[in-house]
Amino acid sequence: MTIFYDPSCLDYSSPGHPERPERIARTVPLIKNRHPQWEWREPIPASDDELLHAHSPQHIERVANGGEDFDPDTPYYSNIEMYARRSARAAIETARTALRGELAFSLMRPPGHHATRDRAMGFCYFSNVAIAALDALNGAERVAIWDFDGHHGNGTEAIVAHNERIRFASIHQFPAYPGTGVKSFANIDNYPVAPFTPRNEVVEIAERSLEKLITFKPDLLLVSAGFDAYARDPLLQLTLESEDFAKFGDWLSKINVPVAVALEGGYSNDLPELIDAFLTGWQS
Repeated sequence: MTIFYDPSCLDYSSPGHPERPERIARTVPLIKNRHPQWEWREPIPASDDELLHAHSPQHIERVANGGEDFDPDTPYYSNIEMYARRSARAAIETARTALRGELAFSLMRPPGHHATRDRAMGFCYFSNVAIAALDALNGAERVAIWDFDGHHGNGTEAIVAHNERIRFASIHQFPAYPGTGVKSFANIDNYPVAPFTPRNEVVEIAERSLEKLITFKPDLLLVSAGFDAYARDPLLQLTLESEDFAKFGDWLSKINVPVAVALEGGYSNDLPELIDAFLTGWQS
């Protein structure tokens, strides 16, 4: 397993914001202690050419020089462009590493799956997994994206919609932020889940969504791994437990497709344990 991580991703924060440095800062030592054999690599910033696969020049300029908050959830931080470029490049590197036959996980912030072509939103500035998917199409014929974050991956969806070489599936709570993801269309499969849906039903929906993606016969599976469907996450009302994320990882270990994973959400104090359960299941 290769973990892409840059300590500088801990260097920005906003008081009281749920997407806080501690999400990563507490996870890194736990993973290093339990899996000392895993390799750690530091990503470089994504280039303009890489970002332009998914974003407009105007959006890149706003992230670099906007100087004001994008919305109440998505502040403008000094140097946020560089943090976001490194997170995007980490996703690219996970995909390229997976295509070489290795397991790879991006343990970075900011997350990405809410950022659209022209808008930073939902704690996200650049759409990391969408950027990685479009980059991977330089060598892969087909790419699938499995998004099990508890919020709908609206940004990823908007960027890859109607691209016949990409298939996207999102399992998410509805109603919930950002209020999208009710219907499926073209290459997009959405699985809205009501708050407090029984745990076993959520797991069955997740399994069905992954199985359908595999019928697309992708050359690469990219995973937006959010852990806010956890029963005690403060932002949602879903019902999964640590064992369920371990099961998601185990499913990935059994499919005959290269897999790359990038962290998205997950805001409970148990996040380090949830990530470890997932990665340990995947490594098995």
